[in-house]
Amino acid sequence: MATEKENYGQSQPKKRSKVFLIILIALVIAGGWFGISKWNHAQHHMETDDAQVEANISPIIPRVSGYVKEVRVSDNQQVKVGDTLLILDDRDLLIKLEQAEAALATAQSSLSAAKAATTAARSNIGTSQIAVLAVDAEIEKAKVNVWQTTQEYNRYANLIQDHSVTQQQFEDKQAAKESAEKQLQILEQQKNQASSQTSSVASQSNATSSQISVAASTIKQRQVDVNDARLNLSYAVITAPANGLVSKVNVQVGQFLNAGQSTFSIVLDQHLWVVANFKETQYNKIRIGQKVIVNADALPGHDFEAKVASFSPATGARFALLPPDNASGNFVKVVQRLPIKIEFDNADDSLLGRLKAGMNVDVDVHIDGK
Repeated sequence: MATEKENYGQSQPKKRSKVFLIILIALVIAGGWFGISKWNHAQHHMETDDAQVEANISPIIPRVSGYVKEVRVSDNQQVKVGDTLLILDDRDLLIKLEQAEAALATAQSSLSAAKAATTAARSNIGTSQIAVLAVDAEIEKAKVNVWQTTQEYNRYANLIQDHSVTQQQFEDKQAAKESAEKQLQILEQQKNQASSQTSSVASQSNATSSQISVAASTIKQRQVDVNDARLNLSYAVITAPANGLVSKVNVQVGQFLNAGQSTFSIVLDQHLWVVANFKETQYNKIRIGQKVIVNADALPGHDFEAKVASFSPATGARFALLPPDNASGNFVKVVQRLPIKIEFDNADDSLLGRLKAGMNVDVDVHIDGK
């Protein structure tokens, strides 16, 4: 009996040693296989979990200031392009439009008045020119009369010396001659006045013509004011710029909004993509067009097909609010991340619509194209 117990005590450690050895060998093999498979996978893939889904987000910003009259949307509401989102109180804008239209009407009346004045001035020019021509005709007639009376005067002057005519007859001819000369002087003065009046009327016509140009320019300016007022009035109704989901509506009726003030946003649903931040040590093997598999944390087990679309022109640190300046102090080398844009390939994927901007995803780039 003692011999059997001794033999049992010697065989038990041997069994345990074999089991331990088998387990150790299995672990070594499994670890080696896992390491080799990971190494082999790393030769053909570049992975990162520093990636998020991105989408176009359009801010809703009023172009004119005013009080909110109506809010027609709520959080997470689906809207289409052209849908009314907000309506501002437009009474002030209507008054400005009416003022601009009244100023335009005044400018148009000024143009009509300037055209009428120009037409009248041109008519006066014609009248003055006719008056000058009439005076010229009278002057010619007066010159003939002067010549005739001078000839008779000279003839009577010779006859008076011979006492062939009476003194009264001679004086009549002398008076007729002097009267004709005076009449000629008067007509010449009238011609000078008519010519001066014609020049004055011509100057007035030129002045009124320039007023037409000024009035026409004023009309254009007032028309621009009217168009601007109408455009501002249209801005009182704020519409959706594209299809999408409304987010964070924090506007209330009666609230005053300034022009350019951000109110809420619309997450556009036309296009989604992924921005993956790869280490700079991974950058040299990634190329545009390489196949990518995207796994979303929100939808585990589903592979989204995608491809590398483009690379950021700078690392993420360059776009930070306070970018690093390694020359300003002690230098500590930190591996930088380069944002890479990845676009989805399969637009027919039914689960693609369930992805939302900001979701975390895992990205696997097939660097060998397979």
